Amino acid sequence: MGKVLLSLHVLAAIVFIGPVTVAVSVFPRYARATSDHSVEVVALLHRISRVYAVLGLSVPVLGIALAAHLGVLGDAWVVASLVLTIAAALVLAVVILPAQDRLMGPPAEPSAVATRLATASRLSTASGLFSLLWAVVVVLMVVRPGSTTGV
Repeated sequence: MGKVLLSLHVLAAIVFIGPVTVAVSVFPRYARATSDHSVEVVALLHRISRVYAVLGLSVPVLGIALAAHLGVLGDAWVVASLVLTIAAALVLAVVILPAQDRLMGPPAEPSAVATRLATASRLSTASGLFSLLWAVVVVLMVVRPGSTTGV
């Protein structure tokens, strides 16, 4: 059962977290553009961000099931990973997705362009933080400091 849970956890991380990380990091670039093509790309990236955010919930669920199965749920590296995962989820749900909502479509009026650019800049920062949090979680999953379950 452990191998199945591990396989599902890793596959879910690759298939669900990877695309949402790429989508949120590319979104600000296209949100700053004003062409009709960029409006279509922004809509697609926002849809990917929303859908894969929900699908990505399977990653911590499978991770918790795996950690419980291995008896390491209380280990510091698992707890730290869960805290960072929650932080990443909050950044996505509270900062990134609402900012993407605000940037959907072309600016309504010329005076809104400055606000749009400022929102896109803040979104770039939040996207970088989101990616960094996931990178740290991946390192913790690989290195597992203090783990007694293997290398």
